[in-house]
Amino acid sequence: MGKDISIKVCMGTGGIAAGGVEVMSAFDTAFSAAGITASVEKNCSMHKVGCRGFCARDVLVDVSVNGSKATYEYIKADMVERIVQEHIVEGNPVNEWLVKDDYHTFHDKQVKVVLSDCGEVDPEEIDSYIGREGYEAIKKVLTSMSPEETTKVIEEAGLRGRGGGGFPTAVKWQMALRAPGPVKYLICNADEGDPGAFMDRSVVEGNPHALIEGMIIGAYAIGAPYGYVYIRAEYPLAVERLYRSLQQARERGFLGKNILGSGFDFDIKVKLGAGAFVCGEETALIASIEGKRGMPRAKPPFPVQRGLWGKPTIINNVETLANVPYIVRKGAAWYAGFGTDKSKGTKVFALTGKIQNSGLIEVPMGIPLKEIVYDIGGGIEGGRKLKAVQTGGPSGGCIPAAMVDTTMDYESLARVGSIMGSGGMVVLDETDCMVDVAKYFLHFTESESCGKCVPCRVGTKRLLEILNRITEGRGREGDMDLLAELSTDVKTSSLCGLGQGAPNPILSTLKHYRDEYEAHIYEKRCPAGVCKDLLTYSVLEEFCKGCMACIRVCPAGAIVGEKKQPHRIVQDICIKCGACFETCKFKAVKKG
Repeated sequence: MGKDISIKVCMGTGGIAAGGVEVMSAFDTAFSAAGITASVEKNCSMHKVGCRGFCARDVLVDVSVNGSKATYEYIKADMVERIVQEHIVEGNPVNEWLVKDDYHTFHDKQVKVVLSDCGEVDPEEIDSYIGREGYEAIKKVLTSMSPEETTKVIEEAGLRGRGGGGFPTAVKWQMALRAPGPVKYLICNADEGDPGAFMDRSVVEGNPHALIEGMIIGAYAIGAPYGYVYIRAEYPLAVERLYRSLQQARERGFLGKNILGSGFDFDIKVKLGAGAFVCGEETALIASIEGKRGMPRAKPPFPVQRGLWGKPTIINNVETLANVPYIVRKGAAWYAGFGTDKSKGTKVFALTGKIQNSGLIEVPMGIPLKEIVYDIGGGIEGGRKLKAVQTGGPSGGCIPAAMVDTTMDYESLARVGSIMGSGGMVVLDETDCMVDVAKYFLHFTESESCGKCVPCRVGTKRLLEILNRITEGRGREGDMDLLAELSTDVKTSSLCGLGQGAPNPILSTLKHYRDEYEAHIYEKRCPAGVCKDLLTYSVLEEFCKGCMACIRVCPAGAIVGEKKQPHRIVQDICIKCGACFETCKFKAVKKG
């Protein structure tokens, strides 16, 4: 009898960008050359999988021979032949290409629910999902549970919305079930727009059937015959796999009329968003689906009362809905066993920034931020010091290093002036300027404002003007008080969550990093050396060897001096590009 061989290649966006398609093709070629075929071996399979989480190590490849699995990292097509020959044919794994210890520490403290099948199932094959108990939850619900009983399970699990605010999912569903009328809608918000966030995209790319099954269960619970997935067109791979999975689900009887003979009808349409951040707000999203400009409206009435096409509507995000099949299948008590009293279950984060191990993680609610940064993330890159962690995207806040013991749950984050948001987590180190960070996020929200309400349209513009002035060395007395006052006004009077959350980066940095604002305003100095207009470059004569390297790279011709003689920077000509600072190997250029 031949060998039992299984190959899994990461083919999420990161894996494809790193060469996943070429790696799969190389395995096909190497298998043929080595005579490895399904007819010869006991079992021989190779398939694509979604994001494995540790995106920085792509292409990640699992090689399993007779049940013994090994994971390879940084794999390129020209490495495949050796893996096939030495590992699969000869039985000797190529040790120098296997994942290192930090790959395992990256995963050790994670608890995967939503991501449990990402990296395991082929996202383009429904049978792969079914082989891991996929669609068993909907069979259970349709054959043995009422809508009320279904919602009760979600209530007992303590599932809260993972899109930002953390509103109890079961409460939404209960209100929708009680809403009058035969036509209701369930919408999945997959319009993930936070800078640096890729949680929902990775779930749709890696396990679209979990989302579809969660939507079917949710629709049954509220009595909705129609559903929409609102997903941005900038996610082409996710969109392609979603369309394919919807068609497969229809062919197997999980979508359409009389699902599994239960009498329940439900189908899903896909609406492509054009990338407007404001369409993450539920009433703006509804307007976009209806073919109108994506702008929020005042509430009440809430969407559950008057939503899409004027009918009762529930909106949940991808992560919320993808949790549902696992909760139904494994039980409310199982899910509620993770997390804290008020924040149950797990949360997916996109861990990015100045961190050693960046990628997609899923952790139990209530885990200390310190464990994410130092245990899972491997600490700050380059051995530098942690300065802050920004959570919640453009509407979130910055948690200073002194508060790194903060636990990741809704209540704890609110106490330190931040939010969970959809799951963006950006790690900042001592080389980051907190005034510049606040300006970065303000610039994003100001440009994404739909302009409907004055507080957001005008207020964010005025806030950005003040921050620009401060970082350009034109800050003045009273700017910090003006920022705080205007931020409060914008926050309390804006129509929707975009304007209400836009000032949060300013308020949190003012609170925790007031000294940096003072340095910019009163000393005309950026302590982190980031704000270009506040920088000066000078040559330290005692270190300068006169090698002329800096003169050669200066685009403005601002450096003068003879060979083997100390050079000088002409400040009136210097454009502060930093080329001289980066080029000098003798550390003779001072930045300050």
